[in-house]
Amino acid sequence: MLRGLSIKNFALIEQLQVSFDADLITITGETGAGKSLLLGALGLLLGKRADLSSIKDSSQKCVIEGIFDVKKYNLISFFEEEALDYEDQTIIRREILPSGKSRAFINDTPVTLSSLASLGVRLIDIHSQHQTLEITTNDFQFEVLDALASADRQIQSYKRGLGLLKEKKKEVSTLIENQEKFNKEYDYNSFLLQELEEAKLKPREIKELEEQYEKLNNIEEIQERLSGSVAIVSSEEIGVADQLNTVKNNLSKIESYSGSLQELSKRIQSIYIELDDVSNTLLDELEKLEADPERLEQISQRLQLLHNLQTKHNVSSIEELVLITDSLREKVSATESLSEDIERLNKEISITESQLDEVAKTIHKKRNKALPQLIKELEVILKALGMPNASFQASLELQEKYLVNGKEVLTFLFSANKGGTYGQLKKVASGGELSRIMIAVKSVLSRYTHLPTIIFDEIDTGVSGEVAHKMADLMMSMSKNLQVFSITHLPQIAANGQNHYKVYKEDVKNTTITRLKLLDEKERVKEIAEMIGGKNISDSAITHAKSLLGSR
Repeated sequence: MLRGLSIKNFALIEQLQVSFDADLITITGETGAGKSLLLGALGLLLGKRADLSSIKDSSQKCVIEGIFDVKKYNLISFFEEEALDYEDQTIIRREILPSGKSRAFINDTPVTLSSLASLGVRLIDIHSQHQTLEITTNDFQFEVLDALASADRQIQSYKRGLGLLKEKKKEVSTLIENQEKFNKEYDYNSFLLQELEEAKLKPREIKELEEQYEKLNNIEEIQERLSGSVAIVSSEEIGVADQLNTVKNNLSKIESYSGSLQELSKRIQSIYIELDDVSNTLLDELEKLEADPERLEQISQRLQLLHNLQTKHNVSSIEELVLITDSLREKVSATESLSEDIERLNKEISITESQLDEVAKTIHKKRNKALPQLIKELEVILKALGMPNASFQASLELQEKYLVNGKEVLTFLFSANKGGTYGQLKKVASGGELSRIMIAVKSVLSRYTHLPTIIFDEIDTGVSGEVAHKMADLMMSMSKNLQVFSITHLPQIAANGQNHYKVYKEDVKNTTITRLKLLDEKERVKEIAEMIGGKNISDSAITHAKSLLGSR
């Protein structure tokens, strides 16, 4: 409920700060005094778009702040989803800067207008004669019926099941599309996969094969040069090894004469040992050489195969071919398992539909049971509101189709007169009749569900006499379960409020300012007497006003 409202620099309101209690709160004032400004400020607080013309002093920012008691509204999950700090007393603030930029805050956390509006509809419900068309919509009619049917748990279960059913059907549809697409590619992908798998690809294989190919393809030159090298190193007397051995022997005989000769002798000794090892390695390499034309041909064919595959798949390495092989394997496997997946999902869809049908039947039974009760309660209230012949015809018809809140269509028809033709509310009910029906509906809802604060904006226009008393009693009854504001021109309703506020204009320093004042008992008597008889208050108007206030 709305606990406090602060408005600064908005239209004709310079500064306003007011606290509200629960129960019924009435607001009165002359036409043009600024009652609509309060609704405009609340609209901004609840997410409506800002207009720079709303600022009274264009050099200062406009600030509107509301304090809401949200403990009973089960909003913790909403705050978690929006990543907001939850407080039982939540503060909403809206600022309009001189530049025209608008900012919104929930518990001092900046939020978007979308988030603000989502919270706003959960906090305040504003109704005027121009906003009663909601009752003509099928969704709202179901909402009212379901409040009496106590079917919320089943409806939530149905909605979860319907969401799951839609997901599964979408998944099946996607799989069928993929199946058609993959089936066209299956044979080609299978051929490519078989070709790559038969190639038995090995990472780094090309480098090894190319080394072997070069060796076998140039074996004669290699043999010739290795043989020549062995001869140079190992020939007797003139070979490098013999010549170096002579040098080694010469130095060994004189190395004792000086340190430098000794060092030189060691170096020659090392070179000789290394040369001996090289000589042996040359001989080993030469002995291992063997011409193998058949192996050379095999390597040539293998390299050609691998290069052809790389060219075909537009890659430059075996590793990339391996990745392509894995991808093709997945595609082929997925295509082969699609039929099984589709069959499995169709079975799950069938089970989900059966479960949904059972829940829908339970919802239908509860709604059918509650429908006569709803009609009876509405007709009783409307009779008290001056519509003695108002009656409804309603029916629920089960459908094969899964709808958003069940499997049925609600037909809700109305007639205001005896013997009159029943028709849809939006076609046969007048604006005044819709206003009374909306009050009746909200009255019924207030007894079965937690409603947000309701603001009735002159919804009683055109009502008078005993009907006005009944409407006042109805609002008072509703206020036992929720906070009710009524902006009214009817003294009967104004007198019924536990708190009565007056909106009025005042000229201050050549500037017109709108103010809101909580009236005390004497001020209420005067205000209600003026509502009864005009500015020239008579004794009878005073007496009547006191009588209305005394009958609360």
